[in-house]
Amino acid sequence: MDGLKAAVSDCRRRLNESIQLKLSLVLSVAILLVGVVAGIFSFRSALHEAHKLQDSILYQIAGVMQRQSVSGAQVLRLHGHGDDAFIIVWPLGVGGQAVRIDEKEHGKDEKDSKGGKDGMLPLPADIATGRSTVTLGDEAYRVLVRRNAMGQRIAVAQETGFRDKIAIASARRTVTPFLILVPILITLVVLLVRSLLRPIAALSVEIDQRTERDLHPVAAQRLPTELRPFAVAINRLLARVARSMEDQRRFVADAAHELRSPMTALSLQAERLAQADMPARAVERLSELRLGIERARNLLNQLLALARAQSPAVRATSPVSVESVYRRVLEDLMPLAETKHIDVGVQSLQDAHLRVSELDLVTLVKNLVDNAIRYTPPYGRVDLSVDVQARAAVLRVTDTGPGIPEGERERVFDSFYRTLGSDQVGSGLGLAIVKTIVERLGADMHLEFADPVKRTGLSVSVSFPLA
Repeated sequence: MDGLKAAVSDCRRRLNESIQLKLSLVLSVAILLVGVVAGIFSFRSALHEAHKLQDSILYQIAGVMQRQSVSGAQVLRLHGHGDDAFIIVWPLGVGGQAVRIDEKEHGKDEKDSKGGKDGMLPLPADIATGRSTVTLGDEAYRVLVRRNAMGQRIAVAQETGFRDKIAIASARRTVTPFLILVPILITLVVLLVRSLLRPIAALSVEIDQRTERDLHPVAAQRLPTELRPFAVAINRLLARVARSMEDQRRFVADAAHELRSPMTALSLQAERLAQADMPARAVERLSELRLGIERARNLLNQLLALARAQSPAVRATSPVSVESVYRRVLEDLMPLAETKHIDVGVQSLQDAHLRVSELDLVTLVKNLVDNAIRYTPPYGRVDLSVDVQARAAVLRVTDTGPGIPEGERERVFDSFYRTLGSDQVGSGLGLAIVKTIVERLGADMHLEFADPVKRTGLSVSVSFPLA
């Protein structure tokens, strides 16, 4: 009982949640009800018409006997309808005497006889003129009584059982198309409803597959008229979100840009102050101040890089060589690597040409290599490589550092997040910038251990689709 209640409750919930299911069910029930009513009406109408046709046969036979004198009972068989298809014609007696017909003599066996004990079929002589249904023996008959030209009353009768069987067969043939077409029509309605609601499903899939920065308007022209107001409302919301994100990006970029000048001035003043004669303790404090200023400058540069990465992508005019980007990044970061005695180099001899923004690709690779150098212990190793496959070029940066635990690989892309237990100095924006650029360029990124057995080191793979 509880299971039945749960099933009913689940069906109601699904009906309330799904327009497609509700519309299909309502239309199917409506079609079914109309089909049942139409079938019943057609069945009764066909049955009535069949009875009228059978009555007309009795009238025709009575008309044939109009100018004939009927001396005895006659059995007229209807060919093609079996042994039970016969019509009885006989004269009626005078003075209320009953007339008997021997069914055996007129084609009916004793075992099939529905008359009296001797197989005779009685008919009252005083039966009223016209059509009537009377019971003769154990069987009901449809009887037509008319007076011929000689003044003789004759009766033309047929078993109602046979009449009804023929009429029902005719009515069934009339109703059969309804029985076939109603299920077909219900199936077509369900398919049509699903097809007509497909634009809604396609719209939801299109919006669901977008990234958080893909805010271009929905194409409302190809949608049905009823869905266009919904698409227009979505486009207005997307426009408001895009303006809000643009304002936020512009604020970050402007703030970082405005802060660069004071930080540069502070850096210059610290350098001038370092040239003056100061006590050892003051020199130590000044050194810490200069390090803090340098960290702040790096943070501002990272904020500017993040703001640029969040701006709309610029279509590349020509392919960019990955090898040249690697060479440019290594030239910039080699002093940092030499400070920690880290071996940095390009491992593969292959080159790939990507149709992306060169500035984006340089920023992406530079942040990956900078992150690898900072987290790799002294005398470690950082390798860069590119692997050209059938449909993609895979850029890979591998280091011999501690790696990133699997549980933190999603959070390391958040802004200002840093791995727990790390003593490295950084802004926490490097991988966030990388993720933003990867999503904007339509690439895929994957993190894994450089040494899966020891679970150490980090290997970052960025896959760019090739045209």
